[in-house]
Amino acid sequence: MKRLSTEKLAKTVRTRREENSLTQEDLSNLTGINRVMIGRIERENFTPSIHQFEALANSLGFDITDMFIEGQENNSFIALRSEVLSASEKEGVEGLFTMMLSLRQQILLRRKFESEPRNGI
Repeated sequence: MKRLSTEKLAKTVRTRREENSLTQEDLSNLTGINRVMIGRIERENFTPSIHQFEALANSLGFDITDMFIEGQENNSFIALRSEVLSASEKEGVEGLFTMMLSLRQQILLRRKFESEPRNGI
């Protein structure tokens, strides 16, 4: 089962932001995510919502699916309230991420289908 790596997300957000010479405030303006929340994401102290996650990926040019890893690592899950998740919460989050990955694949397939020329249609 793939899991969100908050460490990988934090490192990617910080690195891509700095490579693009963006401050946290600049990134906040691009994504609509509060600057304080961006700082917390970069410190692995906040897990963004799906909408926020997609805004970060679009603004910084990374693929959401690259933030997921196989198996369990330390800090793989952090609750939105910055506490370790219970077993039932982990199960719910796993289901959510599975759905999110499926949705991402559907979006990619739809974009590919929409960009292909349609002969005779």
